[in-house]
Amino acid sequence: MFYVTMLFQYMSQYMKTRLQYRTDILVEFFSDLLSQSVNLIFILVVFGHTDLLGGWTRDEIIFIYGFFLVPYAVFSAFFNIWDFNDRYIVKGELDRILTRPIHSLFQIILERLELEGLLGAITGIAVMIYAGSRMGLTLSWYDPFLFIIFVIGGALVYGGIFIILACISFWADARTSIMPMMYNISNYGRYPINIYNKIIRFVLTWILPFAFVGVYPASYFLGRHELLFYSLITPLIGVVFFTLSILLWNQGVKRYRGAGN
Repeated sequence: MFYVTMLFQYMSQYMKTRLQYRTDILVEFFSDLLSQSVNLIFILVVFGHTDLLGGWTRDEIIFIYGFFLVPYAVFSAFFNIWDFNDRYIVKGELDRILTRPIHSLFQIILERLELEGLLGAITGIAVMIYAGSRMGLTLSWYDPFLFIIFVIGGALVYGGIFIILACISFWADARTSIMPMMYNISNYGRYPINIYNKIIRFVLTWILPFAFVGVYPASYFLGRHELLFYSLITPLIGVVFFTLSILLWNQGVKRYRGAGN
């Protein structure tokens, strides 16, 4: 409960600070909306030349894209560790973090909150509603609860992978980073997994499981029974990868010896 209380206190203070500059929030929201619109236009352009892509219709792929935006929005709001290497290792700010009696990763998450990123979830849900209405999808009473569980699982997959990448800095503190490359790879989770070759499918499922952020959980709501198993294990994959990332982080912190001179 202590950690939950700290989280909500930080969120409250963050919102008070950000709401002092409401125009910045609006500009950021419309900037993200423009970026997401470009990706959506790309899908529409592709389907201007074909009716099916790997056996998936245009509306199904739009639905998958919309679902992908929701866990990604949660990830963007709470796991902003893109510059962990440069800020906390190279510049030595981790020394300050380690003097406090709270888990170091939790402190960094609190420091790097960007709650306005959650606005992207609104866009994703709107895209899903649009595509779902065109396909005539119907929901059971328990589907909203499964949706929340799948979103949390997808966000944990995302967070776990990028925390693991950040942990590399404990062993190699050079300024170079593979974060941008991994971000580009993560975009493959926006599209049906069967359009890729077997090696890429395996990587996106078991090595870098970005497919569990978008296509696998979304396929449950699309009635793709051949992917039902993968859909249902989305929360498990999220918990496993996030747990692995925490264990690796703890080992990295034990190895850390300070910035020095």
